[in-house]
Amino acid sequence: MSKSNSTPLPDVIQGGMGIAVSTWQLAKEVSRNGGLGVVSATALDSVIARRLQDGDLSGDIRRAFKDFPNQNIANEVLNFYFVEGGRAPGKPYLDVPKLSLKPSKLTTNLLIISAFTEVWLAKERNDGLIGINALEKIQLATPATIFGAMLAGVDYVLMGAGIPTQIPEMIRYFVDQKPFRLNIDVTDSKSQHFLAFDPASIVADSIVLARPKFLAIISSHALAAYLAKDEKTRPDGFIVEGSTAGGHNAPPRSKDAIGADGQSKFSILDEADLVKVAKTGLPFWLAGGYGTPANLKLAKELGAVGIQVGSLFALADESGFTNEIKSELLQRLNQGTLSIRTDPFASPTGFPFKIVEITGTLSQPENFDERSRNCDLGYLRTPFERPQGGIGYRCPGEPIKTFEFKGGNSENNISSKCLCNALMADIGLGQIRVDGSTELPLVTLGSDLAGANQLSVKYPKGWKAIQVLEYLRGA
Repeated sequence: MSKSNSTPLPDVIQGGMGIAVSTWQLAKEVSRNGGLGVVSATALDSVIARRLQDGDLSGDIRRAFKDFPNQNIANEVLNFYFVEGGRAPGKPYLDVPKLSLKPSKLTTNLLIISAFTEVWLAKERNDGLIGINALEKIQLATPATIFGAMLAGVDYVLMGAGIPTQIPEMIRYFVDQKPFRLNIDVTDSKSQHFLAFDPASIVADSIVLARPKFLAIISSHALAAYLAKDEKTRPDGFIVEGSTAGGHNAPPRSKDAIGADGQSKFSILDEADLVKVAKTGLPFWLAGGYGTPANLKLAKELGAVGIQVGSLFALADESGFTNEIKSELLQRLNQGTLSIRTDPFASPTGFPFKIVEITGTLSQPENFDERSRNCDLGYLRTPFERPQGGIGYRCPGEPIKTFEFKGGNSENNISSKCLCNALMADIGLGQIRVDGSTELPLVTLGSDLAGANQLSVKYPKGWKAIQVLEYLRGA
């Protein structure tokens, strides 16, 4: 049962980062200690499928599956992906079906139970608040993912990377277990396209679902005013994200959007007017460069409830980054050599993306150049309408000739990196290729390292989520 409507608003929200960097283990620790713990929704179906193929050695996934309200779905997914004892060394993962406007039943069921599992594990024996963070850009996963999270009693839904106008209404439909049609953005379309989802096809009417609060992640006061003016689009609050935040950033609004160093160039035009955000009458949190005790205090003085913090939690012991990645990040942090670029072309989304420059990752040009381009996960594919009719899917991360054949513009797409495969590698679930190589990671963090630098002095070998919260609250 969701507790979001009867519990005080949290002062610290843990960012929903990457693909399973914001794990259920991290979210649970933050939640238990008074913050809003958040799991990442991105590619959760692939995460759960690959963990099952690795044998689910802890038994956590199968424990959550036993509590899923439709055991036919649970058994179907287990029969398809679970490998007792784990797959053989060097054997590639079996990929999940790609998202589409006409998904298979397995695709939908896997999305639902994967979101359910991650939220259920975060809430197991835990009375704190749990949220799930999804990307508006990945619309084709949205209905099934949010419904699955609601089945597990998620308290908050967070969404950025776009304009999430349809989510408040969709959540209300799901509470009433009514079918919903999500309007899908289709490039070059001459008509509207919808993704239909019917809760009744998954669970019985007797299940009671609580309404989670919805927080829209925004970067401008204009968007806050636009979303707040209509009941259909009005969220329960905003996370106002600045340009130093990790992962994807909103594109710069100035005409000279790329600096002499080749990075995205932000200006005062990219700063939200917090007075105008406050005029919406909705609570808000500040993100991007607010991860210090002084800035938590400042945020409250500016009218915010509190802050959202990503990088400090991404470096915590409970995050999903591999130990090797965390070790190098901490070492460079201690040495003062941690370098982060805001690359305008790296992401297939077209949004600027923060990249940490460390060895053994796609941040190194030679590693990027050696990788064979492919798009076998496809979460960032864009649906488009073919000239002759029908829907196709394309991604700047796929082979350039394939992308151009599908009508894509390759002017800057030669620089696009396959974030899907790279972010899976960040958490130790990189795909194994036919030549025996494993996909390389690509790491993102926020570019404001003030809080991380302060923590690294106190905890040079690393820290736990509770120590981040203690630090932020001045304990």
